[in-house]
Amino acid sequence: MASVHESLYFNPMMTNGVVHANVFGIKDWVTPYKIAVLVLLNEMSRTGEGAVSLMERRRLNQLLLPLLQGPDITLSKLYKLIEESCPQLANSVQIRIKLMAEGELKDMEQFFDDLSDSFSGTEPEVHKTSLFLRHMILAYSKLSFSQVFKLYTALQQYFQNGEKKTVEDADMELTSRDEGERKMEKEELDVSVREEEVSCSGPLSQKQAEFFLSQQASLLKNDETKALTPASLQKELNNLLKFNPDFAEAHYLSYLNNLRVQDVFSSTHSLLHYFDRLILTGAESKSNGEEGYGRSLRYAALNLAALHCRFGHYQQAELALQEAIRIAQESNDHVCLQHCLSWLYVLGQKRSDSYVLLEHSVKKAVHFGLPRAFAGKTANKLMDALKDSDLLHWKHSLSELIDISIAQKTAIWRLYGRSTMALQQAQMLLSMNSLEAVNAGVQQNNTESFAVALCHLAELHAEQGCFAAASEVLKHLKERFPPNSQHAQLWMLCDQKIQFDRAMNDGKYHLADSLVTGITALNSIEGVYRKAVVLQAQNQMSEAHKLLQKLLVHCQKLKNTEMVISVLLSVAELYWRSSSPTIALPMLLQALALSKEYRLQYLASETVLNLAFAQLILGIPEQALSLLHMAIEPILADGAILDKGRAMFLVAKCQVASAASYDQPKKAEALEAAIENLNEAKNYFAKVDCKERIRDVVYFQARLYHTLGKTQERNRCAMLFRQLHQELPSHGVPLINHL
Repeated sequence: MASVHESLYFNPMMTNGVVHANVFGIKDWVTPYKIAVLVLLNEMSRTGEGAVSLMERRRLNQLLLPLLQGPDITLSKLYKLIEESCPQLANSVQIRIKLMAEGELKDMEQFFDDLSDSFSGTEPEVHKTSLFLRHMILAYSKLSFSQVFKLYTALQQYFQNGEKKTVEDADMELTSRDEGERKMEKEELDVSVREEEVSCSGPLSQKQAEFFLSQQASLLKNDETKALTPASLQKELNNLLKFNPDFAEAHYLSYLNNLRVQDVFSSTHSLLHYFDRLILTGAESKSNGEEGYGRSLRYAALNLAALHCRFGHYQQAELALQEAIRIAQESNDHVCLQHCLSWLYVLGQKRSDSYVLLEHSVKKAVHFGLPRAFAGKTANKLMDALKDSDLLHWKHSLSELIDISIAQKTAIWRLYGRSTMALQQAQMLLSMNSLEAVNAGVQQNNTESFAVALCHLAELHAEQGCFAAASEVLKHLKERFPPNSQHAQLWMLCDQKIQFDRAMNDGKYHLADSLVTGITALNSIEGVYRKAVVLQAQNQMSEAHKLLQKLLVHCQKLKNTEMVISVLLSVAELYWRSSSPTIALPMLLQALALSKEYRLQYLASETVLNLAFAQLILGIPEQALSLLHMAIEPILADGAILDKGRAMFLVAKCQVASAASYDQPKKAEALEAAIENLNEAKNYFAKVDCKERIRDVVYFQARLYHTLGKTQERNRCAMLFRQLHQELPSHGVPLINHL
């Protein structure tokens, strides 16, 4: 779950969704857009209660805040927003602006003179926006005559552009006849308007800048697809920084924006500028007393470590992290030290030589009773510990931590081999409504936790043979997290793994081999393991054995227990396919000991399954059957469809081998039971389209039917075997040595 954990880096820009801009020196001034908003406010105060319905007035009140705080927008867009709330008022506003723009300069001057009368009214709209009115009146009164003339000229141009846009939109609606074309044009129009909303000729005011930064930061955190494109957002940030280079929060948003496109140079540059501006302006010192300077330094080092880790620069990340730990220890900052401990865990997974430092830090976590899944805790103890932390999360409505906790539980249940519980946790997260209030109607469903839960859901469906459902989940993931988004690698790896498994099941090893490159690029350990699996399936035993041995040493050094067990099982399979089952037994016993130690129930059951197969090869099918009774229940309850089929196929093999010493009536009964189990195994294999294993099953059935004298059934199975044998390649592996 390192991927879930990596999103918890410190974000000094956000505090309850609000951006703190203490160094912004630009005040409010009058623009043509703000004159249009003033006309709207004036019309609202003049309109009586009977003229506008209660629902329309409520919609207008909800519209006011984004209009006052947001950036300037085009006049046609403003008309559209007002018309959606109150068509009658939109018509009045349009007439007032038209008379002012097509009239004379004195009409605009008279409008500002009349604004002072609005303060004598009793309408609530005037009281809510009185501060904005005072600012505009004061800013207008400070303008010189030449500035007033330029403002009026800009108002006329603003009106003409709006009228031209309105005419173009009307012509577009008249000429578009096809429903699909109309929908496409509307989507293109919405995108163009969205880009226009933030484009302005001059600098944003302080309130507009704060609103713009907080909105974009919230969108990047919760729903990246609704934020501005990286190029458009960077253009606006450059415009802000051109007028105020010391605007620290703009540098931080630039850092987050550059992370989206994996630009290591620009993101590092923006991050360092952010903390430099905090220190130079004294913004942190004002809010945190004398401690502000040191606080900026240690969190600068911490964020730099997170940045280097994200781009794979683990040595630089460790150096920056050690610097953050040193400064945090000098300042006795336990919160910063806890963040550092979290990143030590991430580095421990990324680099083998960082594990010593991690183990030293974990001792403190163990001292305080912090649980670790890989410490071998039972599921009930680990879930109890997570429950205690969840109580705090729910008590304080920490929705992001709640989502992360549920995603972690999903991964933990899959680690323990309980697919049903993992499925329940994933669906719980997907069905939850966010507790955090997010701007612009955005729900917190585009976070990393959401992506992790969806990836688990896709893999769980694929394991059960529901490939259509898995494809729908992946399609949804691709829409939610485009390829250039920061969490896209999660679904990319999930998609590659599912395609690999399907290719292997279908016997298309060349296709599976081509997918290994993509998997390796996203996860090197997983890629090497799957390359060995392909080589093993192609009977290239020596090459597969070399890869698996190197991978085993590497994973043991990293203490990647789950992968160590998987590699041990693959090495054991290599040995018995090479007719050396006795050499495979120590490997299987080592895998079983690790599975039991770390409470990995499903891997333990799979290991027992392999032990039973080894005993069958060694000629002791009775002991193999007794072992199968221990392992088959968890596999049938929570296992993948392919593993269920392998288990039933092995049961049938053991039944046939045990029946060799029976008398004729009892032997016939045992063979009939074996055929039933083979039918069940064939149904399982058919769900995942595993033709190679279906071929093995029908071959075995044909032999059993021949022994029982059932010619018609034998011929049917033989014909099916021949069709599959001609379709699939044969590598000359004895059927009895293939689990």
